[in-house]
Amino acid sequence: MESGGATGALLYAVVAAVLGMLQFGFNTGVINAPKNFIENFIKEQYDASPDLIFGVIVSIFAVGGMIGCPLASWVADKRGRKFALQANAIFGVIGALLMGFSKIASSVEMLIIGRFLIGINCGFATTASPTYVSEISPLKLRGAFGTVNQLAVALGLVGAQILGIDVILGSNDGWPLLLGLAVFLSAIQCFMLPFAPESPRYVLLVQRDEEQARALLAKIRGTGNIDDEINEMHEEDRAAKQEEKFSIGDLFRIKALRTPLIIGIVMHLSQQLGGINAVLYYSSTIFENAGLTVENARLATIGVGSILFIMALVSIPLMDRLGRRTLQLWGLGGMALASVLMTIAFYRYKDNFTMSIFAVIFTLFYVAFFGVGPSSIPWIILSELFGQGARSAAVSVGAAVNWFANFIVGLVFIPLTNLLGNLVFLPFTILLIFFYVFVYFKLPETKNKTIEEVTAVFKK
Repeated sequence: MESGGATGALLYAVVAAVLGMLQFGFNTGVINAPKNFIENFIKEQYDASPDLIFGVIVSIFAVGGMIGCPLASWVADKRGRKFALQANAIFGVIGALLMGFSKIASSVEMLIIGRFLIGINCGFATTASPTYVSEISPLKLRGAFGTVNQLAVALGLVGAQILGIDVILGSNDGWPLLLGLAVFLSAIQCFMLPFAPESPRYVLLVQRDEEQARALLAKIRGTGNIDDEINEMHEEDRAAKQEEKFSIGDLFRIKALRTPLIIGIVMHLSQQLGGINAVLYYSSTIFENAGLTVENARLATIGVGSILFIMALVSIPLMDRLGRRTLQLWGLGGMALASVLMTIAFYRYKDNFTMSIFAVIFTLFYVAFFGVGPSSIPWIILSELFGQGARSAAVSVGAAVNWFANFIVGLVFIPLTNLLGNLVFLPFTILLIFFYVFVYFKLPETKNKTIEEVTAVFKK
């Protein structure tokens, strides 16, 4: 049997790693529903504006994320991919417990610190999980498994939205438990990861233990027929030796690295500045503004998460069939069109129930097109544009940019809504058109190409 199928050992390792991305989705979606209850809790403790403190609770998550990313890249290179994932799971447990017990302790500070720590945990996961999954996956499944990261994010998001409805945990007594549930995801990781394999690529190229790397790879692939893959790693290593190790500063200085880095950064910006997090953090508010009742707005919000999940499933087979570039263009183009239609519907919905319905439908279309490409491709593209020597640094720069843009959108969306009213999606539309043009002219196709073939494009 040729090496390259999905074996039990491979699936186990992918699941163990990807729980960190599930955590990321859960903590992104969880804060939407209990907003009013948390603001009441803040009022009980402080005289300050609950709006402001709630804003801190939402956005400190992204600040933690920005710290988690470079930390992950450093730990994963120093101590190994598996150790990094295990250490991070412990962080997640501490952050979740602080949030879960904040109300009993009457401590807003515990809630803020818990959100900050879970932010570090999620930022760490967005770097460490895709790196590990990409390194243990066989070449022809790499795109599909890359999408599994996004699938986990979407699943976490829907889970948080469903658990947040008023009959379950979206209540004055339920919200600490809702936030504290995150502890289970990290705890399961703590138990699963000790039995997952280290990345054979890391063992071979960093620890220089070929015997151990062969044993690990044979276990993951379910076959001893792994010479080609080991040789390919050696090949890449020889190329990397000539390439030397690159720091984050080098990425900006050296032209052959700067070009793919800029492409990767713009891809990450297109994911966040296309406005998707405005929809994810504030969808209930958006739907209420479009004329829906509070209950219907919450249900429409679950629709948003569900569509993301369905589109992540749909894009898995398409990723390696149509390629990254095609899907990214379809996604950005569709989002731009949908956001124009959303703006028209938001503008015309006054006393017009049909337009309210269309506003929701166009929003769901917008989310669906996001799920086609922009939701997962930025996370896998950086691993595919760089060789071993620069990959970790590049992935962590991309992730930090992503978190920073996430922080900005989370912070400015409500003031922007107050300023622009129903035209709030216009700035996002303009940015989406820019991103479409950029990708069309700059992004090379990477599907079924080895890292060497891709990096050669930028050396010309």
